[in-house]
Amino acid sequence: MNKPFSQACENNKQPILDILSNVFSKSKHVLEIGSGTGQHAVFFGQHLPHLIWQTSDLVNNHQGINAWLAESSLDNVQSPIAIDLNDEWPEFTHTSNKPFDALYTANTLHIISWPLVVKFFAAIANNLASQGIVCIYGPFNYQGQFTSESNANFDIWLKDRDEQSGIRDIEKILILAGAAGLTLSDEHVMPANNRLLVFSKK
Repeated sequence: MNKPFSQACENNKQPILDILSNVFSKSKHVLEIGSGTGQHAVFFGQHLPHLIWQTSDLVNNHQGINAWLAESSLDNVQSPIAIDLNDEWPEFTHTSNKPFDALYTANTLHIISWPLVVKFFAAIANNLASQGIVCIYGPFNYQGQFTSESNANFDIWLKDRDEQSGIRDIEKILILAGAAGLTLSDEHVMPANNRLLVFSKK
């Protein structure tokens, strides 16, 4: 099959990698929530060979992800597992029988509904190891305001597509993160009016 392709992933992969190279330097096993096309997984897996990178998404996206993985032939990037935020996450183990020590997601929280955002953070509380690292990439509002006109227009487009989606308020995200035992350790301003939030788990 023709591999799916996201221009946004192509544009942001290097700036994100520049940060992940440091943030995930001591991590071993990363779970990516919403791997989408699979482009990020392949690119990060190539450049972070010390990591086991576990892809995941809804089943209907697995074929495209697997097409990218097959072409890359990377030993450290694993075929997607099915994760639907509506459901309980599977019980995760790896070679040392411990949970994932890192989690990454990009451009997901504004696509899914708010109840699923809540479930996302609740699942992190149950599935991420103590001292684990969480990296969340995407656009956010601050004090109820968009950070750019392009983000405001993007939010209109999102809500026209699905009224339950939309750019989230950072203050509400931090409340959910705190309830999940996460502490914001860094926040990076990224290209195209995005942010990369870095959390550590107690």
